Amino acid sequence: MIAYVPGVALILAIIALALFGMWRGWRARAHRAAHLGVPFGAAEGDAVATFGGLYVATTAHDEPLERLALPHLGFRSKVVITVTTAGVALDMPAAPTLFLAAARLVGAGRATWTIDRVVERDGLVLLAWTTDDGTIVDTYLRLQSSDPDALVAAIEALRTTPTGASK
Repeated sequence: MIAYVPGVALILAIIALALFGMWRGWRARAHRAAHLGVPFGAAEGDAVATFGGLYVATTAHDEPLERLALPHLGFRSKVVITVTTAGVALDMPAAPTLFLAAARLVGAGRATWTIDRVVERDGLVLLAWTTDDGTIVDTYLRLQSSDPDALVAAIEALRTTPTGASK
């Protein structure tokens, strides 16, 4: 029995070292993204459409493999997406509402893959928006029982209406 102790200790040390490395890496990623700033706050305007699904990831714009460690946006979660007359609200459990005013919206479209997630062709909704410092980021959403094209159309209509553009 005592012969196994050094082997077990070595395995535990390797696991602890791997966990420490992952923790340091995530911390460094969060530090690099700390300057971006995320617009949390209550949704404004009247609800136009509501969609249910999963929040998948937020990445650097046009870099779907570069996950950003933003507050409350670092991990997958359930989400309720509400398109209002003034913007788009993302409500996730145990997180403040992320409200993207129409002026922050850069575009919306469809995607097939992002960080650790590959789905059927155009199975994700891509929402491009600007952070507090003006950096463009991409948020990926997976709708569960709603039409992704309807969400994209609602966001694009919001971006092109005079009401949405003035906010």
